[in-house]
Amino acid sequence: MRVKFWGTRGSLAKPGPDTVRYGGNTSCVSVESASGTQVVLDCGTGAHAFGQELVANGAPMRGHLLISHTHWDHIQGLPFFAPLFVPGGEWDVYGPHGLGGSLKETLAGQMQYTYFPITLDALGATVRYHNLGEGTFQIGDIRVRTRYLNHPALTLGYRLEADGVAIVYACDHEPHTPGAAQGTEPIGGQDQAHAAFLAGADLVIHDAQYTSDEYPSKRGWGHSTHEYAVEVCRSAGVERLAFTHHDPLRGDDALDALVDSFRAEVGAGPPVEIFAAAEGQVLELTCDKDASPSPDEPVRSALDGDSSAMRGPILVGMAASPWAKLIAEAAAAEGIHVDAVDPESISLRYVAGHPALVILDDSAQGRAACRWIRSLDDDDSADVPIILVGAERGDDPAVTDWLVHPFSVEYARARIRAWLERTPLRWARPPLPENEAQRLDALHGLDILDTSAEDRFDRITRLAAALLGTPVSLVSLIDDDRQWFKSVVGVGLREGPRESSFCAHAILDQGPFVIPNALEDDRFADNPFVTGPPHIRFYAGCPLVLPDGHGIGTLCVLDDKARQLSDDQLRLLRDLADMVQEEFGRLERATATAP
Repeated sequence: MRVKFWGTRGSLAKPGPDTVRYGGNTSCVSVESASGTQVVLDCGTGAHAFGQELVANGAPMRGHLLISHTHWDHIQGLPFFAPLFVPGGEWDVYGPHGLGGSLKETLAGQMQYTYFPITLDALGATVRYHNLGEGTFQIGDIRVRTRYLNHPALTLGYRLEADGVAIVYACDHEPHTPGAAQGTEPIGGQDQAHAAFLAGADLVIHDAQYTSDEYPSKRGWGHSTHEYAVEVCRSAGVERLAFTHHDPLRGDDALDALVDSFRAEVGAGPPVEIFAAAEGQVLELTCDKDASPSPDEPVRSALDGDSSAMRGPILVGMAASPWAKLIAEAAAAEGIHVDAVDPESISLRYVAGHPALVILDDSAQGRAACRWIRSLDDDDSADVPIILVGAERGDDPAVTDWLVHPFSVEYARARIRAWLERTPLRWARPPLPENEAQRLDALHGLDILDTSAEDRFDRITRLAAALLGTPVSLVSLIDDDRQWFKSVVGVGLREGPRESSFCAHAILDQGPFVIPNALEDDRFADNPFVTGPPHIRFYAGCPLVLPDGHGIGTLCVLDDKARQLSDDQLRLLRDLADMVQEEFGRLERATATAP
């Protein structure tokens, strides 16, 4: 593979007389496989020169942008990347969805009218956006593996493999252990997991913004030291290490001195070739072994990442403290439901809540609760991430990770999101019916959406709740991107997103659609209406079908307790649904005869 550096500076572009040799532009690296697959790693200000070269050469107008995260020094070149403005071009943009929005929404933010004269939608090329999680996917002949890095924003590292060569790009990553950052402790724990991601790579392009002396005042800022980059690559058996994300205050002479010092010391450990990445530098990497070493294959596709798919809830068992408050703020900012309890109540709330993540104090009580959860004889308890919050990291194998204070709300948000994203998502979006366009036309033709409540429908939902013994009953209509409730008993909602709708699944069937226990169903266990209010456990819905055969909604009943319906109760639900359909028939006839 052919690698070229277009931007190597971190945090801020810094052109000037003391950055001539290593460059002043922010992060951008191009990678091209032997077959011509073109990948761009990050799109900082260095992307401008690369885009100009591509346009001048006339090709390729087909490429792939891999964004590590959406901090400005990694995306500021996007509005100036010329190939995106060329009609007929095709580009796929990949990256983590960030905090609170999709990748496209986040990138569009810097091209709003206030900041830039051209919007993202005005680009001439066809641009597709892909929200990524942690896992693997394929770009042409290049296999890409992603892993979350340790940074105050959701950040991905990329491992690219093709033609027997492996390249890893790990930009904006902070060591998990302060001792590892300063070179006083061996690589272990989560830092060892990071090393496994780098294992056997021919080239690692690694964040190295700080020295070990600078790190104590920069802790929590999300960047590595040169010492850590060297040691983690040594432990991973890496052949070549390129320092990148150079500090804006570090000029060419200072970088030369740093590289020389590490080259002098590297003889004391496993060999690794060390250099500082420089703008314009080109590397031709060829396979000189039978096969490129690769980490263990993840079980999930990285393309499963979805900005709207937030797992939860999380169970927090901590004594009152500023750190417990920061965790609650971080989860709330992510829209995650938090069940905060006293540490002594962990066992009861864990069994009742089925949390997707557990956060505990690093105390005797917290460690005891961790051991108790792991002792339970079920797969969920064996796999649920358990995080301990304390002043330093430990080495308990039952603990998934440590959250070491002090930390910021932003840092906690990124870590919580990464821990949750690593767990399998048990939530299936409802597929669209084959006749979706005609179905929507039929629904809209009734002119019933957003109308006032009517007793003729409310009588039926009251009967359904009373006869079937459920606290909630609804007449739910499935619109383009929402479910809207014509009649509501037992809950204070009038509409909700279609992607979270049980009823949007139910309209695909002819008969009753029943979920006895949503927590045990992989289609619904992580649905927001299950993990949060109204905490649905039981659902039963009968499709509401117009005479032309279009299913427009359901009559449904809900409960916050798992249960079943008897055959007689299912017949009652069907009879009541028929009554709702008769009312729709009257409404349809009235609409048809209206002047």
